[in-house]
Amino acid sequence: MVEFGLMNPATSQTTLLQSLTIASPSARAMRVASVCFLTALTAAAAQVSVPLPFTAVPFTFQPMVVLLGGLALGSRLGASAQVLYLLLGIAGLPVFAASPLLPQGLLRLVGPTGGYLLSYPLAAFVTGLLAERGLDRKYAGSFAAMLVGLAIVYLAGATGLSLTTGVAFSGALAAGVVPFIGADLLKLVAAAGIVPGLWSFLGRRS
Repeated sequence: MVEFGLMNPATSQTTLLQSLTIASPSARAMRVASVCFLTALTAAAAQVSVPLPFTAVPFTFQPMVVLLGGLALGSRLGASAQVLYLLLGIAGLPVFAASPLLPQGLLRLVGPTGGYLLSYPLAAFVTGLLAERGLDRKYAGSFAAMLVGLAIVYLAGATGLSLTTGVAFSGALAAGVVPFIGADLLKLVAAAGIVPGLWSFLGRRS
């Protein structure tokens, strides 16, 4: 079920999105719009994909978008955007990465890249949860939160790749994780400063 509610009141920090909308009379509508925008951005990132000859897993910008979305929107909204993304894909919309070998629709989720896709709601949720604990206010904390989310994507992706192809888990790591680590870390290095930078800008304006 897609959830557009507020974050858990037991958390000690507001998310960036909450801070931007807390005084707005249309805060709920803005949260819904933010979830839909993140869903669309995830789908758009999937279209920028580079197939690799040695693995069924293409190179895409999706993990960065998923993690950055969780960081900015928080756990529940970040995860909601990814659940919505998967539902659109299951419905047959062409939101998954284009591939001459892998089908669109539900079958994509039980294929070699299904583990990566299915991990997106959890990765966004955990990254958002860490943001709600204040890790999104500084660069090091944002990088750490996104790194934890990336580890979830890697673990789920390699597990799914192993189960669907029959290769050992170590082989799935070698084919579906190791080739992407360098590029993904570079993307995190670049992206981790975005949310803290926005917090800093808001602080100067207040």
